[in-house]
Amino acid sequence: MPRGEGRPSSVSPSAPYAAIEEMMRARLGRECLYVPSCRLGMYLALRHWVKPGGRVLMAPVNDDVIFFVVLAAGLKPVMAPVHHEDGSIDMAAIPDATWEGLSAVLTVNIYGNPDPVMELRSRCHLMGIPLIEDCAHAIGTTVGGRLVGTFGEASTYSLGKHLGARTGGILAIADPAQRRTLEAARDELLAPGNLLSELAYGIRPYAESAVRGLRLTSLAWAVVRLLGMEERGPDIRMPLRAARLVEALNHAPSLLPFNDWVKVDMHDYRMRPGKLRLGRTEGMLAELDTLLNAYREGTAKLLESRWAIRRPGPVQPLFQVPLLVEDREGTRNLLHRNRINTGYLYDPPLDVYAAAFTEHSRTPEAAEWFGRHAMPADPLKADRILKVLDRAGVAPAPPFSPRQVTRHPLSTGRKVRRPSSRTLTTEAFSTFPEPPAAPEPLSTPTDISGSPGYREQSTMQLRAADLVPEDHTVQIRTPAAPGPFPGEPRA
Repeated sequence: MPRGEGRPSSVSPSAPYAAIEEMMRARLGRECLYVPSCRLGMYLALRHWVKPGGRVLMAPVNDDVIFFVVLAAGLKPVMAPVHHEDGSIDMAAIPDATWEGLSAVLTVNIYGNPDPVMELRSRCHLMGIPLIEDCAHAIGTTVGGRLVGTFGEASTYSLGKHLGARTGGILAIADPAQRRTLEAARDELLAPGNLLSELAYGIRPYAESAVRGLRLTSLAWAVVRLLGMEERGPDIRMPLRAARLVEALNHAPSLLPFNDWVKVDMHDYRMRPGKLRLGRTEGMLAELDTLLNAYREGTAKLLESRWAIRRPGPVQPLFQVPLLVEDREGTRNLLHRNRINTGYLYDPPLDVYAAAFTEHSRTPEAAEWFGRHAMPADPLKADRILKVLDRAGVAPAPPFSPRQVTRHPLSTGRKVRRPSSRTLTTEAFSTFPEPPAAPEPLSTPTDISGSPGYREQSTMQLRAADLVPEDHTVQIRTPAAPGPFPGEPRA
């Protein structure tokens, strides 16, 4: 396995997580900090390296949870053009005007296909801005013989994707001197461990296996949803709740006002892990190379099919292979009927899903085409998936042509006016009707009150609101004096 480049750390790992951190440090050649989830690690990285109010370039084909993490960090998402074959950032298509005034670049490496990280690294270096890598899907992906996640100032990895640990992540950093500050910030954001949650984590694999053994897959997923581990149901994107999101933005940068969005499908995303989670994760991490080989073999089979486009270079151990099919929803239902669960769909693109809260891509057609036709396939189930698709005669996606792309039904088809100032108030949606009766305000507790280093809102007053049209500009207010955060970037 190729190793990343980096300086050895002189900082001792945090005791409960020492073994996991050391294993990842040996793999990456970088300082590694354990986090309960990739999303929490991403929030820490954005808060540490990017000033609130900054513009962050990212792909519109991305997880909506990460989108809300970017907003929680007080940042403006700027949508990059992507390649239609795999959803990776199209470096050549980014106009000069988009680069102007950027504060950071966030890669996504969707499904494990790498973004053009070398070119992005060079451009960020010239501009003096950080490159942050989201490697949730790309723990084994390489570029030029070097592991993805070892190019930028920071990167986040999920231990719940390839590894199947269903918990935990890693924040890898280029400069070991930054570790102590990030570790302090992580510890102040951690919620106390929960015995019931730890027990549920312990029995979940056996419960799912038993239910599936009885051929009651639908019941298994119903139980998972009941536990708050999978909440989207038949929809791909979570409900935006735009008017409520405006209220949360008035408190950015701060994580807790965005908790209802960030916790979706993972309510324990910032929970302090117990010995059971850590022990299982450590054992699985020891088998990662064997797992990556299995993913690579399955990926190779899927890429040889008529529904895939193979990139030049060695086969990567993709977390999912985007098969490009004519009828994505029909194919999805076909696989479900054959007891093959699918997930990790990113449709519509973020600048359609949350148009008022993003800076739009100048060339959105490729992202919309990819989102509509990409059917993620699990490499570990490659033989079963190919057999089902072949037997049903599933048609590949039509050739991509920007002129022939039908815009997503949620897309307005017109430009969104850009704000000249940075002031956000709930009046931005004052023309839209409120629900007839609002429930009592919800209170979001915090477990870090009284911390001298990092102040989050101890309570957040939230009101219910219907989803409102997304073709209106939201003007984001940058607080004059945001709450202190350990390692806040200097002016």
